[in-house]
Amino acid sequence: MNIPNMLTLLRIGLIPVFVVLFYLPTHWAYKACALVFAIAAVTDWLDGWLARKLEQTSALGAFLDPVADKLMVAAALVLLVQRDPEPWMAVPALVIIGREITISALREWMAELGERAQVAVSTIGKVKTAVQMVAILLLIYHEPVGPIPSYTVGMVLLYLATLLTLWSMIVYLRAAWPALMRDEVS
Repeated sequence: MNIPNMLTLLRIGLIPVFVVLFYLPTHWAYKACALVFAIAAVTDWLDGWLARKLEQTSALGAFLDPVADKLMVAAALVLLVQRDPEPWMAVPALVIIGREITISALREWMAELGERAQVAVSTIGKVKTAVQMVAILLLIYHEPVGPIPSYTVGMVLLYLATLLTLWSMIVYLRAAWPALMRDEVS
């Protein structure tokens, strides 16, 4: 067990805390929930950086890190849709969650073919993740931050993240297309 893996496990452990805070009937619940989400987002970046910096990459970390990310994002999006059950919230959430499932399955399948590198994380995927995390954070927080309407900015960023989500999915599918179109599986 190393520091990056402990941070990833912390992120997974924060999910039930995040959910409980979301449903607390207090005026500070969304602020606390946003703080927990922010901590999770920072640990997402920090665990990868530390793994490379301290040369503590591991198979466990390579497996758990994307799982932790997807679990936290999916939990947050489901809760946001539950709080605001309207198409303008549900559609982006479904696109983002659907893309995560699709690309995870694609990466697993490509790894079985020995071609995992064809669908490695791209720059557009990293940008998508950053925009998505900020969008979700602002949507959870919900209240204006000074003159900034966090919910409105969060919705704009959520739609930008949705566009980036579709774009990155197309990039990954195009990279895998030759393998997907083969008549036989190796």
